[in-house]
Amino acid sequence: MKPAGRLDVVPWSNDAAVRTLFDALGGSGIAARFVGGWVRDAVRGEPLTNEPDLAVDKPPETVMLALKAARIKVVPTGLKHGTVTAVIAGAPYELTTLRRDVETDGRHAVVAFTDDWLEDASRRDFTFNALYADLDGTIYDPFDGRTDLAQARVRFIGDPDLRITEDRLRILRFFRFHTWFGRAPFDAAGFEACRRNAGSLRGLSGERVRKELLRLLQAPAPADTVAAMREAAILDHWLPECDGTARLRALIAREDRPDALRRLASILAADADATTIGKRLKLSTQESLRLDVMLAADPVIDVAGGPTAWRAQIYALGGNLYADRLLLAVDVPGDWRAALAMARAWTPPELPVSGGDALKLGLKPGPKVGALIEAVERWWIDGDFAADRAACLAELERLVRAAP
Repeated sequence: MKPAGRLDVVPWSNDAAVRTLFDALGGSGIAARFVGGWVRDAVRGEPLTNEPDLAVDKPPETVMLALKAARIKVVPTGLKHGTVTAVIAGAPYELTTLRRDVETDGRHAVVAFTDDWLEDASRRDFTFNALYADLDGTIYDPFDGRTDLAQARVRFIGDPDLRITEDRLRILRFFRFHTWFGRAPFDAAGFEACRRNAGSLRGLSGERVRKELLRLLQAPAPADTVAAMREAAILDHWLPECDGTARLRALIAREDRPDALRRLASILAADADATTIGKRLKLSTQESLRLDVMLAADPVIDVAGGPTAWRAQIYALGGNLYADRLLLAVDVPGDWRAALAMARAWTPPELPVSGGDALKLGLKPGPKVGALIEAVERWWIDGDFAADRAACLAELERLVRAAP
């Protein structure tokens, strides 16, 4: 594979850990090149994101021996697929041996190792994901990925249908990468291939789909992509509850920070069941519970009620969930920006009395104690949390005396 120029700025040039890694590999005759995200970022002149991935031209066992000889910690993260992870100064560097596909079934690939860089590049998904870079910034670009990056185009390597047949997750990756790096229109050949193969997404795991969807929704402006996916039936199996992007567009216009799960809630129908979606997409328990609160009909967020109403609802929901529901509410009257600022800054106080205080007044343990504390809490909230412990104890004593 021939060089195709050099980076104008080599962002890893002064990185001591990177040089240590390349010295260890080079000392054992192992050629290594960055591939994927770091090269993509460097070509675009953007800060490096994600963890670095490198391709190497020797088998993983040889790579491990070289790293151990240099006293570099190495973890055999995926030997069957040729991947090991070097850890230097606490930072991971994933190294994968050049590969070719022996057999694919749309989900998993059986690979064989090779020392042919072009063969390795040819099995990758999109042209700009087959960009490689040496330590000195020399670029290798066998499929003109730099042009596609410059033109904001996501283009499959070779036949799109074949690439999708090898790994059907590439349908979702096509849309995810377009959301982050592309602009309209979609590459026509790639889009139509994704449309044709949309039904094959049924065979994926919920974990893989969840990861791609949330990454896509985290992008700065995912609404047009989501609309295109819905139109092309990409979401029919995994997210049939999607009912459009109107609320997503409104949410993006007002949110103070992007949040993928909140954006997911914004594209779901009002009667969508969070538990069902959580199980289908393998969301964590915490994510499913949060989604459930965001989709619930109640409580209706009362922005017009002013700071007193805001504090009462923030106390009930917690600041983060209140912010979720506030941002998802459409056309609510009142100063929602001030309400959001309060949700981010105000820490709800703790009720100054407890069941133990009721027991000290001579009550026996039981439901009555809980009912009395709840009554004091409602009184305390209605007073905008102004009552201190002494006042709350006095209210508790009054309720005890008044109780039948």
